[in-house]
Amino acid sequence: MTPASEPYRPLADRMRPRTLAACAGQPHILGDDKPLRRAIEEGKLHSMVLWGPPGTGKTTLARLLAEQTHAEFLTLSAVLAGVKDIRNAVAAAQQIRELEGRQTILFIDEAHRFNKSQQDAFLPYVEDGTVIFIGATTENPSFELNSALLSRARTYVLKRLEPDALRRILDAALVDVEHGLGKQALSIPDSLLERLAVAADGDARRALNLLEIAADFAEEQDGRQVIPEELFNEVISGGSRRFDKGGDDFYDQISALHKSVRGSSPDAALYWLVRMLDGGCDPRYIARRVVRMASEDIGNADPRALTLCLNAWDIQERLGSPEGELALAQAVIYLACAAKSNAVYKAYNAARGAIGKTGSLEVPVHLRNAPTRLMKELGYGKAYRYAHDEPEAYAAGEDYFPGGMGQPNYYQPVPRGLEIKIAEKLAHLRELDRKHTDKQS
Repeated sequence: MTPASEPYRPLADRMRPRTLAACAGQPHILGDDKPLRRAIEEGKLHSMVLWGPPGTGKTTLARLLAEQTHAEFLTLSAVLAGVKDIRNAVAAAQQIRELEGRQTILFIDEAHRFNKSQQDAFLPYVEDGTVIFIGATTENPSFELNSALLSRARTYVLKRLEPDALRRILDAALVDVEHGLGKQALSIPDSLLERLAVAADGDARRALNLLEIAADFAEEQDGRQVIPEELFNEVISGGSRRFDKGGDDFYDQISALHKSVRGSSPDAALYWLVRMLDGGCDPRYIARRVVRMASEDIGNADPRALTLCLNAWDIQERLGSPEGELALAQAVIYLACAAKSNAVYKAYNAARGAIGKTGSLEVPVHLRNAPTRLMKELGYGKAYRYAHDEPEAYAAGEDYFPGGMGQPNYYQPVPRGLEIKIAEKLAHLRELDRKHTDKQS
């Protein structure tokens, strides 16, 4: 435990790795001969963006690079800092370079929260080497950082830590006497530690925070410090899976759900649905997207899908959670198992593209209504053929497009589900059109 004379520091901060060897996970960038590992070991400074989920070591890596290169380490939070803070940091960096001949790393936490003017404020000093910029972000830098800054920094992607890596971090904290919980001599079964590693969901900071909270409930039993299992369960059951409602995880998971439905994988679709619900996604958002999937990927191959999805949305609105979520699960599984067609989606986009090219063409006179005498005198509705009065309720050879467009064929049914019958019907109608044209000629 921390002596009373020292200010309290969370376990996650005390256990921050002090050497590259102590860093857990990220073998794709920290493995032998990997670029970032070589940069740290050889002390080669360059501006960079560290992009990854919370608790994956972004701040730790920046600090290790500063220590390895004996560079000054200045840190700013993009949430709190303004242009004035950036200028003060740059002034300090200039003074350090002039008086001590050392470089300065300017570490920007949550860099995605810096607006364009804030980014522009330190860009010239990144260009001339006054500061080495290291930005940490949980958001896609392609969308959040301007291109001028990105072009001067290398992006390293950090991945969520696997349970094995988190378990090593937890084990180290339990035996570390100086910085960890070693003095408490805690006795925690392996099964509970493994559950804690899973509950942390790839976040080392979260894993250590949960361990520290659990340690506060330790009770002495037979000369050992033991954490009661029921209390341990309460600690690790408080949080849900990692899910950023406005970030990449949000869009990645809804994309995975949509692609699982499109790929006719009901089990994968159900998995991603539950992942999103478990992470706190608004079920109504999922309901809206599921309705979209019914039209985009099933369409007229199985028109019942759209009705089922609308019913699921209505049930979710009426019953709320958790009862309504079962209806969403039913809809998602139905969509995944249904016959697939993107014919409506393609036809809609083709029609939109055509309208963008042809503009606002006039409605043909014979298709216009004529509720007034003047309109009738102008020929509105003249020569219109009422389909119900024609054989098979079809006006063979009639043209419903603006003049000069011809007969575009936007909708092309696929040979699956109900669209097989639709295609047969359309083929028959086109044959009637052909016979009518031949007769007129």
